[in-house]
Amino acid sequence: MTRLANEHGAINLSQGFPNFPCPDVLKDAAARAIRDDVNQYAITWGAARLRNALAAKYQDWYHMAVDPMTQVTVTCGATEAMASALLGVVDRGDEVVVFEPFYENYGPDAILCDAKPVFVPMPPVGPIDLDRLANVEYVGRPAFGQENSTVSMFKLDPDGKGATRITVKLGRSSVNAVEILGGLNEGDQVILSDMSRWDNVDRIRLE
Repeated sequence: MTRLANEHGAINLSQGFPNFPCPDVLKDAAARAIRDDVNQYAITWGAARLRNALAAKYQDWYHMAVDPMTQVTVTCGATEAMASALLGVVDRGDEVVVFEPFYENYGPDAILCDAKPVFVPMPPVGPIDLDRLANVEYVGRPAFGQENSTVSMFKLDPDGKGATRITVKLGRSSVNAVEILGGLNEGDQVILSDMSRWDNVDRIRLE
């Protein structure tokens, strides 16, 4: 995503690049830890001193009593924190609304939870299109699919050993997904990659 953002001069929301220096107190602490050979991995949920400090900060800033042993977890960045949070609150089969533009891990993290990401564009002005949030089927956007068009796609057989060409009506699309207006049912699996080399056949065998 960073490469594409640079190529098109887009605002890059997929990766953080600080435009300010690290505070000296953090530099000094890191240098001191290196000199003192503090180089062992912390425990999985974060070093006790750090968790105690975070709990104290919550008490000071938000007047919230937080137990550093049971209610504070330190993660390896926001990516792990987000995955951990979703795994903790999302159930199999849930729908997770992802507003576009979005951080690129939202969709994969929802799928990791056996949930269904629903991509909803965030308009520059005006209300959010809530019609996208109910009773709408989506698939990943095919390589050849255009918004509001009718295309042929290969739907996988139940045993996964073959695929049959079907006609699918596409609706509105987002960066990663396209609305299905007809031709597919929930649970159907289709091939999204370019299948133009098999334009002259209606069935293919998968090996």
